[in-house]
Amino acid sequence: MGFLSNRKALIVGVASNRSIAWGIAEAMHREGAEIALTYQTDKLKGRVEQCAEACGGGPVMPLDVTDDAQIDAVFEQLKQTWGHLDIVVHAVGFAPREELEGSFVENTTRGGYAMAHDISAYSFVALARGARPLMQGRNGSLLTLSYLGGERALPNYNVMGPAKASLEASVRYMANDLGPEGIRVNAVSAGPIRTLAASGIGDFRKMLDLNAASAPLRRNVGIDEVGNTSAFLCSDLASGITGEVVHVDAGFHAIALSGSALDAS
Repeated sequence: MGFLSNRKALIVGVASNRSIAWGIAEAMHREGAEIALTYQTDKLKGRVEQCAEACGGGPVMPLDVTDDAQIDAVFEQLKQTWGHLDIVVHAVGFAPREELEGSFVENTTRGGYAMAHDISAYSFVALARGARPLMQGRNGSLLTLSYLGGERALPNYNVMGPAKASLEASVRYMANDLGPEGIRVNAVSAGPIRTLAASGIGDFRKMLDLNAASAPLRRNVGIDEVGNTSAFLCSDLASGITGEVVHVDAGFHAIALSGSALDAS
């Protein structure tokens, strides 16, 4: 039996079998969890349904995280189908593509800033609110995905940086608020991985190369490694961990200036 046996997990944000959310779904399914997935648009529905079949054929539901009625409908369906919930994974982030390049100050608009925070940060709080009643008495776990751009300024990440910083602060406030109910809240800060979402970031190929050359492990990470860490954080093996942002980036976050950078200079 896996360490997530008899757990029921909702994973929001699977776009394809190359997404980080898919790596998490695979790892949790392998460890015994029942998996429910959501899709944002009809265009993605078929892909997500294929992923769901590979994870045991659990519920697949439409969800636009900016629509509170759709959030309510997802948790109502899970209540009717499962009766309770143990895990929610929030793997959602978005900002207008044109604001992910060039000057942060010149290219960031009021609307783009609000949209990035609404979809990338507030939606995690909204999902927690919906999941809370279904997690009572179950020592539930909420998990989100962040990135180093929430801690440090990175080229072309721009408005997503403040949004991820907001998301990480939300993790701490949610952990404090929900902790008395036994619900834990954590984040995984993954290194750069070639996904559909990452394709909108300028010079992403260069970022991958730099990360691999500078990280202590001298490589990038894969969705399976992020998935394994996420499964652990949502299990009883991590029962004493909440309010944390765990980096899975081959150690890149710990380095100020690598030897490889000096060698190249």
